Amino acid sequence: MASPSQRDSTTTLLSPTPPSYRRRSSLRLLLTILAFSATLTLALLLCVFSFSSLIPSFARRSHSTLHRPTVILISSDGFRYGYQFKCPMPNIHRLISNGTEAVPGLIPVFPTLTFPNHYSIVTGLYPESHGIINNFFIDPVTGDAFTKRRHEARWWLGEPLWEIVSNQGFNAAAYFWAGSEVSKGSWHCPAEFCPKYDSSVPFEKRVDDVLSYFDLPIDEIPVFVALYFEEPDSKGHDFGPDHPEITKAVARIDSMLGRLIAGLERRGIFEDVTIILVGDHGMVGTCDQRIIFLDDLSPWIEIPEKWVQSYGPLLAIQPPVNISAAEVVAAMNQGLSSGKVDNGQHLSVYLKEDLPERLHYSSSYRIPPIVGLVDEGYKLVPKRPMSNICGGDHGYDNALLSMRSIFVAHGPQFERGRKVPPFENIQIYNLVTSILGLRGAPNNGSYTFPASILLSDT
Repeated sequence: MASPSQRDSTTTLLSPTPPSYRRRSSLRLLLTILAFSATLTLALLLCVFSFSSLIPSFARRSHSTLHRPTVILISSDGFRYGYQFKCPMPNIHRLISNGTEAVPGLIPVFPTLTFPNHYSIVTGLYPESHGIINNFFIDPVTGDAFTKRRHEARWWLGEPLWEIVSNQGFNAAAYFWAGSEVSKGSWHCPAEFCPKYDSSVPFEKRVDDVLSYFDLPIDEIPVFVALYFEEPDSKGHDFGPDHPEITKAVARIDSMLGRLIAGLERRGIFEDVTIILVGDHGMVGTCDQRIIFLDDLSPWIEIPEKWVQSYGPLLAIQPPVNISAAEVVAAMNQGLSSGKVDNGQHLSVYLKEDLPERLHYSSSYRIPPIVGLVDEGYKLVPKRPMSNICGGDHGYDNALLSMRSIFVAHGPQFERGRKVPPFENIQIYNLVTSILGLRGAPNNGSYTFPASILLSDT
């Protein structure tokens, strides 16, 4: 057993510290911590300032507000209205929610083909007026053939937007847009703003090149830029509009918009630039037994292949001058209505002057005298046998919802979250010239249309 003195010693060692001593110790500890923290902070600051003085400045170039209104017109080929709902597309929907959208969609011109529509968008003219009446056709006077590689000005009528901008003393850029390589007026497809078409150029490079225009001196920045993407059209032809490959293609377009938006935001000009996203036409699935064979009409009339400039969905026939076009049409329609031609009821053949006026497809001498319209989703081919391969196509009546494309506009003159009724794409020409404050050439659009869609100045 411990002695009393040992118990007292143990009790003294284990007993609590007197209160006055604890207060003094806590104060000394607090002062020590504060002093150490201050010393450490000062050391870190000195280190940072010393290190930063050794690093050259990479501050982003300061961009003032653009001197003039600026428009970037983007075409996503074959972007059918409704594709924007296939999967999450945050960038397209950002433009939609903060801009103006045509619902349900943008109405293409007839025929609903790539070259006629792209050139209508930038001229405000129907194909019968601007001369590009098909992706391929033959001039009935000269016998010369138009293809997508023909850049002589005689084929391309009207005054496209890049020519209008250039003629009025400003820079314009056109990146792979149909017709942009044609020299017209003061526009000669300058190398720095108008690259020669090359489908192998990655979409990312196209966007980055467009963004680089905005790093030029302020007075050299193009006030109008046209940018073209081939997708989702090519995937639509290969797989049809409902295939997962279409979803991937449109998601890629959305990511390119995101890349563009981010680049404009880094330059501090996203809210100053007008972005207009459009497509040239829609897409419809073609599959199963929906095929019409032109040689099935042989009991009524033989149609030599050399007469045919295009098959479905737009049939274009140029018979020799000594053959009556009216008699050819009568014989064809007799066979189609006989009930003896597979799917014959899904092809209607006209003299071009008898086509519905709403198509605006009769007044050009370049349009062949006989035009056939194939019903939605059907294909017209020369002869049997023909395998029933599923895919997609366009070129049908522009009144069809499946042929509509997208129109979304975001910029200082467009109301946020607004929906407007569908309109024909020829109206975009006057819309752009109005935003830019430039004089446009005579065209088929309405000069009052811009006031119906743009915010007023008051």
